Amino acid sequence: MHPDAHPQSWSARLWESIEPTFTAILEHPFLTGLTDGSLDDAAFAHYVAQDVHYLRDYARALAIVGAKAPTLADTAMFSRHAAEVFDVELGLHNELLPELGLDVEALNSTPVAPTTRAYTSYLLAAAYSGTFAEGLAAVLPCYWIYARVGTALLERGSPDRRYQRWIDSYGGDEFAATVAEVLGVTDRVGPTLGEEDDAAARAHFEVTAKYEWMFFDAGYRREQWPI
Repeated sequence: MHPDAHPQSWSARLWESIEPTFTAILEHPFLTGLTDGSLDDAAFAHYVAQDVHYLRDYARALAIVGAKAPTLADTAMFSRHAAEVFDVELGLHNELLPELGLDVEALNSTPVAPTTRAYTSYLLAAAYSGTFAEGLAAVLPCYWIYARVGTALLERGSPDRRYQRWIDSYGGDEFAATVAEVLGVTDRVGPTLGEEDDAAARAHFEVTAKYEWMFFDAGYRREQWPI
């Protein structure tokens, strides 16, 4: 069971299903390179550019999930989080872009890479066509895995101030509080699901957790379209 989750909660059972994936993420050379400072600047720049493309669609997915939420408070929460993606995370990228030799024009002309396109397309499809629980489960790994990665990397630290700034943004208390809000909704909704709906939501959660590994890997490889 993960420490963020209560025993026997739906979120605890979800996290248990992705433990091997999360372990693989923490061991990936992209993340170990962030903390020991060995990560190639070009790989990090590629990651940041793709992350901006990703976040633009992630914000849309959050808005769709919010529109399907069971209460007005939940709708407001997801709408706020969608706005925060723009205000906070893209603000961080705007600070990092010049240090990485990128500007907004260069970013917008950077093609959306295959994994980025696949991941965001999956999120939007799950949010549009699925139930609230399915959309919630699909967007949850991006929240939760980044918070846990941030916490783990904060303990390691980085000699590179750019990488440390990225780590600080996801390992801080503010982002942890945001994730806690979503986990609260998760554990309220989970017990209301029938077996079929539970299985459908769990499948989305496991797939997007794997996409999180793939996204770091694609950044590390500076992935391009093969044709």
